[in-house]
Amino acid sequence: MASTSNDREPPLYSLVQIQHLMKVEFSRAQRYGYPLLCLMLGVDGLERLREHRGYDAKQRVMDALIALVQGQTRCSDFVGRLSDDRLLVVVPHAKKEHAEVLPERLLQGCRDMELEADGVRLRITLSIGASWLVSGETLFFDDLLRWAEVALEEASAGGGDRCVTGGV
Repeated sequence: MASTSNDREPPLYSLVQIQHLMKVEFSRAQRYGYPLLCLMLGVDGLERLREHRGYDAKQRVMDALIALVQGQTRCSDFVGRLSDDRLLVVVPHAKKEHAEVLPERLLQGCRDMELEADGVRLRITLSIGASWLVSGETLFFDDLLRWAEVALEEASAGGGDRCVTGGV
């Protein structure tokens, strides 16, 4: 895993916490004119995995994904669970490189995961929807989240194992 700006991993926030933190960070980004990256992540075929290998296998995959995301993000980023099978990553002060490099690191990290269920190696891929608030734009918090969600659905519908950027 890539090294982070310091040794602390960002905590995993609940749905309510991550939505609140994103609203606060969105307001700051608009006020002070810095970019904000929003990534919505979903494991491809996670429900099928649960149906065939059980809830424990699904939970192991989600735990591994959470650890991967926490290891690839900075302590100043926010990682939270949107639902049982989706994560939201909020990256303040996200330069263009973050919008390109971070999703690719996450995609590759999932591909490289070595997980097993019932003695069978699990091939894990990820779909990512990204939206990005660039300094000076005026839009609403809900738009940023909606664009990431639409982009995630597009990435998943396109076969997964990819990142799609939505919105602007």
